[in-house]
Amino acid sequence: MNIVLINLLPHREAQRKKRREAFYAGVVASILAGGLVLALGYTALSEMISQQQSRNDFLKAENTKLDGQIKDIASLRSEIEALRARQDAVEGLQADRNLPVHLFDDLTRDTPAGVQLSQIRQEGSTVLIQGVALSQERVADFLRNLSRPDGWLEKPELIEIRSQISPASAGNTPRVVAQFQLRASLKRPTPAAAASGVAAHSSKS
Repeated sequence: MNIVLINLLPHREAQRKKRREAFYAGVVASILAGGLVLALGYTALSEMISQQQSRNDFLKAENTKLDGQIKDIASLRSEIEALRARQDAVEGLQADRNLPVHLFDDLTRDTPAGVQLSQIRQEGSTVLIQGVALSQERVADFLRNLSRPDGWLEKPELIEIRSQISPASAGNTPRVVAQFQLRASLKRPTPAAAASGVAAHSSKS
């Protein structure tokens, strides 16, 4: 019987070599693919960071503009408030200047017959009035007249009232009269009310 011997060592060595080469090729391909993915990821991330930085820079610039506009608005408001304060001061002076006119008009209208005023004194927004009346009822009428809602005086209050003998004069015999003292508060008019009051006073004149 003939025996045939076949040497398979070179063939197996060749297969192992091919498998080794395929493994190394796969490793290299994996490394290259991983590097490509990393490069693409880095590029995309860098682009996103760049875009976000651009947006941040834009927002900072806009915030700077807004800060400047806010400062301008605050300065403008301060100027407007100062102008309003000056306007209010001028209007207040104008109204205060006309107060004596309104006050004497009211006192002329509200003082009933039989009441004579001897002294009128203003202390701030308070007016002190002294006078003499033929009776206490006339003083009460005077207080009611001063309480008119459309007048320039409010909250009249009787401070003192006492009876005394009036001195004799030519043709008059001495009689008992009521000497009184009262106070009332001045109303602070609005510019429109002050102007209308001056206009009414001018029309009466």
